Amino acid sequence: MDFRKEFFAKPGKEFKLAEIDADKTFGVDKSDKTLKETAANSAELAELQYQLYSEGKRSLLIVLQGMDAAGKDGVINHVLAPLNPQGCRVQSFKTPSSLELSHDFLWRVHAAAPKKGEIVIFNRSHYEDVLIQRVHNLVPKSVWSERYELINDFEKLLTKNGTKIVKFYLHITPEEQLARFKDRLDDPERQWKISAADYSERKLWGQYQKAFEEVFERCSCEKAPWYIIPANKKYFRNYAISRILIDTLREMKLQLPPVSVDISVVKSEYKNAEQWEKSGLGPDGNPLKKQA
Repeated sequence: MDFRKEFFAKPGKEFKLAEIDADKTFGVDKSDKTLKETAANSAELAELQYQLYSEGKRSLLIVLQGMDAAGKDGVINHVLAPLNPQGCRVQSFKTPSSLELSHDFLWRVHAAAPKKGEIVIFNRSHYEDVLIQRVHNLVPKSVWSERYELINDFEKLLTKNGTKIVKFYLHITPEEQLARFKDRLDDPERQWKISAADYSERKLWGQYQKAFEEVFERCSCEKAPWYIIPANKKYFRNYAISRILIDTLREMKLQLPPVSVDISVVKSEYKNAEQWEKSGLGPDGNPLKKQA
């Protein structure tokens, strides 16, 4: 199954998140086979990342959004952890600093965009400026309502500069969120994640859902798609996202850079080096000192 087609938020379509089944798994069960396939997918992602990094011409931006406890950190830990940190970076966006507030709302985001050859994961993103700012009335409607077009222009700019963008909304129900909050309360190693705001924000669930729905209607397109991932089942969330990322990177037809040296000459030099070492001499012709 091509999950990209199944979960793609078609531009201009009216969305009702409450009508999308967050438990849907398309028959994929939590078996050893599924977990092994997800692990294999993560390993292949690491191989594809190597090609992207080596090619050095394009980049990948992964956007993760969702309600609290939707699983953004889980996706990073269980799907993207095998990626080489030399060419991968996670960027989260907290409350803007005074310096960031003195610039336009995309200033800090543009500075965090991936460079060529790099994969960057936004754990929350520039979309907070049409989500939390909208829901909490931090800026007037006349301000946030114009940001959809600015976000689309920003993503077009990244795309034209060689950045592939994939955006995931991790769709959970309020009941599942509450159950995950309880898991945190019962686990001393995760209690640090608990905040009183987690519960006050739940009262705004409907407003957040409406804000997300407008994001999908206005900011999803073929070149920067939003995928709405059923995320009540963590194993399926990880499996589906790993498949979408593999299909996305494969479609980029990444190429290793051409060899810049004469391999026959390098092989000859290697053989010479081998002979020197066998003779007990170093590259400078002097006897090798034996280590104590």
